[in-house]
Amino acid sequence: MAPSDARTGTLLAPAPWVDGRGDRIRITAVRTFLTAPHGCPHLIVRVETSDPGLYGLGCASDPQRTLAVRSVLDDYLAPMLVGRDPDDIEDIHRLMLNSAYWRGGSVTGNALGGIDVALWDLKAKRLRAPLHSLFGGRVRAFAEAYTHVDGADAHEIADKVTAARERGYRHVRIQAAVPGSDTYGAAGVGSPDRSVPWNSAAYLKTVPGVLTRVRERVGDEVELLHDVHERLDPRQARDFLRRVEGAALYFVEDLLAPEDAGHFRRLHASSPVPLAVGELFHDLRQFMEVLEGPSIDFARIRVPTLGGLTPARKLAAVCELRGVRLAPHGPADVSPVAQAATLALDISSHAFGVQEAAVFKPAVHEVFPGTVVAHDGGLVPNEAPGHGVDFDEVAARRHPVPEPGVHDRWALLRHTDGSVGRP
Repeated sequence: MAPSDARTGTLLAPAPWVDGRGDRIRITAVRTFLTAPHGCPHLIVRVETSDPGLYGLGCASDPQRTLAVRSVLDDYLAPMLVGRDPDDIEDIHRLMLNSAYWRGGSVTGNALGGIDVALWDLKAKRLRAPLHSLFGGRVRAFAEAYTHVDGADAHEIADKVTAARERGYRHVRIQAAVPGSDTYGAAGVGSPDRSVPWNSAAYLKTVPGVLTRVRERVGDEVELLHDVHERLDPRQARDFLRRVEGAALYFVEDLLAPEDAGHFRRLHASSPVPLAVGELFHDLRQFMEVLEGPSIDFARIRVPTLGGLTPARKLAAVCELRGVRLAPHGPADVSPVAQAATLALDISSHAFGVQEAAVFKPAVHEVFPGTVVAHDGGLVPNEAPGHGVDFDEVAARRHPVPEPGVHDRWALLRHTDGSVGRP
């Protein structure tokens, strides 16, 4: 018998092979939870089954459209899944994707990603195996990780890089403050309401020199990364790459916005500085444009936004064939659930390069038992069944999420002439 939506009674056609499976396990509920133990909103998905105590956890966190993603999950996708066999991950993913008719977008991507990761977690738990074993097992002992440091000048940044090296990190992202300008990634610069504008001319005059001086101070025994955060136009991007060649960067991240991705081919061909892009991509086709050639060196995939592990694994295979490395997105607004799921991909893919590693507040570890912590500059996956991270619903309720428009306001950037800028 076809599963039905309890609210409408509408029959939802099952996969045609389900009847031949007999009394198999079924999805009984898809529940969503909001929590903010790190300050940013996390949207967690729990897929529950007819086997008591057996469930899978996924992350659908989109800090700027949290409630919209939750509505897609609660009002549209969850009713489609009740009564279905959770084993059919590929079929379920494609069914949910097509159900919107107008496919794509980050809201849909995060909703799909939350369910998809939960289904993979559930499958691994049923097999009593760590998640990475479902992807072919390990190809490395750990995933190389990078941490973030920032400062007002080269001396301060270099000192922080040295401290990160002492903690075991071999890759460090460095961000430099620009006086009088909102500067991404530099603590204490700008303002919560974005009343301080972005000054691209000041950035171009200041930051490349700081990055080069940091390299001179720390030497060649550490890889340095920098995030432009899509704030330059193509002309400025070319100038920036010319100015930072002496910094010997491991990569420059998000030199351009997705809307300007067509310029990467020219920039990649004219500069030796490695390029990383992709955290804003929500569709595999966006990656295909920059992988043709290729015109990037690192794919910055965000597993929840891309739609989960099902499309991310396909992308990893293409990257491996193209000689492009994975550098997955992993700041604090990607929950420990998504971090652990991404780590399963890192540890099992020959395309892997480096993983961004958030340092979570203590409250996060209470809400998410099993949160992975970097040791000696690397991340090692849990060997527990599934991705190894659990969710404490009681602890989560102690950390309500901010109201819409509160956490989101960091993205409302303007230029010195008052025009809207990219965040």
